[in-house]
Amino acid sequence: MNRGTEKRDIFMDDRDRARFVYDLFEFNDTKPASNVSYSLSKKIMDVRHPYIERERIVDLHAWCLMRNHYHLLLSERRDGGITTFMRKLNTGYTNYFNGRYKRSGVLFQGKTKKVLIHSEAHFLHIVHYIHLNPLDYVPGAREWRNSRIADTATAKRRLEQYRWSSFLDYSGKKNFPSVLYSDFFRDAIGDVGKETLKYLDKSHADDDTLPTRFLE
Repeated sequence: MNRGTEKRDIFMDDRDRARFVYDLFEFNDTKPASNVSYSLSKKIMDVRHPYIERERIVDLHAWCLMRNHYHLLLSERRDGGITTFMRKLNTGYTNYFNGRYKRSGVLFQGKTKKVLIHSEAHFLHIVHYIHLNPLDYVPGAREWRNSRIADTATAKRRLEQYRWSSFLDYSGKKNFPSVLYSDFFRDAIGDVGKETLKYLDKSHADDDTLPTRFLE
């Protein structure tokens, strides 16, 4: 996770979000990025270059963009892959953002916050936690971390409408499939989107609460 300096917004509109998603793809390569100076349409449907081969340095298992921060669930494909990828990602997006908004200086508050995962159960929980983050924007669902959701129907609908996470791709709706490495969770959980929504139905069951103490 990384957050904007002084908790400032790092995504001002969908054009910025589309650019960041593109960066998730472009910087996940052993080679330097070929062209990162341009902006993208907010209507972009995927980011893969059909004729360019990549050698990934990380696997991105889940992601979510919020207004002033982002969450990524990563594993390394090569030693030092996460450190290299995050440096490229944060530097590249900062250069884009500063250029677009005529600003200078740091954009993020510091080094990326990393949480080391020690168990498979923790790993499986985190994908749901990441996908549920947009509920912070939904009245009646903002207490989801404390297992209190007043309107689960609205919460589910809003998650299914929120484009800027990997939830839609895990729910069978093509969004940004080229960014995501989904094999692990599909093999371990099956229908990841359906399992995420089950957390909303079980929001009052203590045994099913998300282990947010490890994640915040």
